[in-house]
Amino acid sequence: MKRKIIFINVFFLILLAALPSCKKDYPVDDDGLLITPREDCYVSSFELLGADYVTVLTKTAVINDTTQTINAQVLYGTDLKNLYPQFTLATDCKLDPKIVGKVDFSDLANPKEYTVVSGNRQVRRTFKVVITVQPR
Repeated sequence: MKRKIIFINVFFLILLAALPSCKKDYPVDDDGLLITPREDCYVSSFELLGADYVTVLTKTAVINDTTQTINAQVLYGTDLKNLYPQFTLATDCKLDPKIVGKVDFSDLANPKEYTVVSGNRQVRRTFKVVITVQPR
């Protein structure tokens, strides 16, 4: 019986060695994301959430694809140092820098910039996020 188990184990080892090795047929980038042939590169929507994860925008942000700006107005009294931006991008795009937590938008004179990178990683477009505060 012991001899039969050893034979089966050796058989499976030989079988595994004979199988072709698995290799990646699709390229991935440094973040482990699939690189695709897509060249589209744009922001389709933008949202700003407060510390309680509720929107702080007074109305829908205006995204101008030509000037590559995002204009967003926040509610009066919003804590601009603790906001969570959320971008919806074209399919297969990624954002640089990555958003990993809260972002400080308190320096209104110097808008934050985010670069959208296309699915093929060849097209890069930088969008400036301009925040204004709702008047009283």
